[in-house]
Amino acid sequence: MSAEVERFFSEQSPLATEVASFRPRAQQREMALAVAEAIRDNAILVVEAGTGTGKTFAYLVPALLNGGKVIISTGTKNLQDQLFQKDLPMVRDALKAPVSVALLKGRSNYVCHYHLGRTEADGQFKTREDIKHLGKIVKYAKVSDSGDKGGLADVPENAPIWMQVTSTRDNCLGQECPQHKECFVLKARTEAMKADIVVVNHHLFFADVMLRDEGVTELLPACNTVIFDEAHQLPETASLFFGENLSTTQLLDLAGDTRIEAAAGAKDFAPLPKACDELDKAARDLRLVFKKEGRLPATATESFREFAPALKTLGEKLTQLGGLLEKQAERSEGLENCWQRAQALAQQLDKWQKGDEPDQVRWLEIFHHSLQLNTTPLSIAEIFEKQIGGSARAWIFTSATLAVKQNFSHYQGEMGLLKAKTACWDSPFNYGEQALLYVPQNLPEPNSEGYTEAVVQAALPLLEASRGRAFLLFTSLRAMQRAHEILQAEFDRRGWDYPLLLQGEGSRNELLTRFRSLGNAVLLGSQSFWEGVDVRGEALSLVIIDKLPFAPPDDPVLAARIAQLNKQGRNAFMEYQLPRAIITLKQGAGRLIRDETDRGVLMICDPRLITKPYGKRIWQSLPPMKRTRDEAVAVEFFRAPAPAGE
Repeated sequence: MSAEVERFFSEQSPLATEVASFRPRAQQREMALAVAEAIRDNAILVVEAGTGTGKTFAYLVPALLNGGKVIISTGTKNLQDQLFQKDLPMVRDALKAPVSVALLKGRSNYVCHYHLGRTEADGQFKTREDIKHLGKIVKYAKVSDSGDKGGLADVPENAPIWMQVTSTRDNCLGQECPQHKECFVLKARTEAMKADIVVVNHHLFFADVMLRDEGVTELLPACNTVIFDEAHQLPETASLFFGENLSTTQLLDLAGDTRIEAAAGAKDFAPLPKACDELDKAARDLRLVFKKEGRLPATATESFREFAPALKTLGEKLTQLGGLLEKQAERSEGLENCWQRAQALAQQLDKWQKGDEPDQVRWLEIFHHSLQLNTTPLSIAEIFEKQIGGSARAWIFTSATLAVKQNFSHYQGEMGLLKAKTACWDSPFNYGEQALLYVPQNLPEPNSEGYTEAVVQAALPLLEASRGRAFLLFTSLRAMQRAHEILQAEFDRRGWDYPLLLQGEGSRNELLTRFRSLGNAVLLGSQSFWEGVDVRGEALSLVIIDKLPFAPPDDPVLAARIAQLNKQGRNAFMEYQLPRAIITLKQGAGRLIRDETDRGVLMICDPRLITKPYGKRIWQSLPPMKRTRDEAVAVEFFRAPAPAGE
């Protein structure tokens, strides 16, 4: 296969003639050969390929040429759609490969005929918008082949009505469903079983591997190759699914679904709706114990006097509802399902309360309207190693950010991939000419009062020189909001007309579309803009990062992992916190240069990059750009003409 792979990355290849954006690159060809070798040997391969390598083509070509069944898992549904609708068809056509392709999403992305019918019949709606959206979904379900909510542009993906007309793992009736044969989820899984290439996302992959639920488990036995793109996200996603969680939302859903099922199948049994109301109230009361959103270790609940009694009441009301449902379960499939759910949730609640196994951490996450009780393993390495061991297939992990100074030991250790082969290719872009790293002088320590004000003041001369066209990336929402207030006032005072965009004022896609079309905007973002954002050309010429992105040390999972490493006599900061911060920083820095002709300044405001011994390790992990601490040099970079040939 190697000779064939080589041929497809030459100047005369079908890719060169069929794909307008294709450029032969040594890094891409070498990565494709490494992937082909791993597929041939059923090996585990961890690959970092810098921005511009074209890693999607580098893994698609050998995967398609090899034949056999391939699962490709991406970081987000957006990337999943791009791969399925654009990249895969492009490569398949260029290679003239006779392969079939399927897209598989989690069940909450597909209209459920049963719940759609129940919602219509129930007629309980909170807003007129819900009624309008429901009408469109009913029509869509009659004509759609897939039932994928992404195919109905008229109803926003985050519209509340979707919760009522899609199924969850809890409330799906499975083979007992009267509309089982028409099920869109089942249809998507059947197509995935038949296809040569199946595109999923990380959440779906791990939900299935752990919960045996979404259809991937059925695909794995027949699969020759699994490819994880954006593999830097896996430790976080795997931790989520290798643990357990129970949310007040699940309990409210159980109460709501039981009400609907009781109205349809047990109208004469009055205690059931009353028990639903009591469970509903108990779940809401538990959330109201906490005034602020955030994360807390389970031990911290002792300082909230109302928590223990509220949790006890919730358990009692759940048990009471379960007992009533048991008496009525035989009257309909829906009531039977609600009874099974009540039992499972009661067991989970009991298990969380007893808690505290030595290799796990119990914690709570408080959201605006809900509360989640979590149990997370301190290490996922052993669990994941077992999942991928003992099967003759290739596992490919790839991203632009997996290594620290080309060393993969942190990622391999975290994921249990110590025996994997590794390979690293730098970006083909000319960072020495295209980019400048600027660390301003005289900024205070990042935890000092007034730090955000100092960051904005240091940024203003650069924003003027770049004529807007900037991303400001923050490590916290509070700092982002504060910076927005200051910038708004400064722009007004100076008479600058650069449009100011703020994360949260629209969806990420809407904000990015506006940013690109405006051409001189300044966008302030937090976590969701550090990665997966691609703005090419002059619209983005300056990326400003307020602080080194160390995870907050009071995060309960991080705190427990740090304590465990230190207890083992290891250095948690150097082995765990620093590598994670470097990988996140590389993601943020990667927003700047997205094309061969892009030019720009990366401004990292955090003085620790210079003052701390570990600072050198950080900037040496970034692409090899020129560095300066002189504001005048950074300002001049925007005035200097691009080098000849760009």
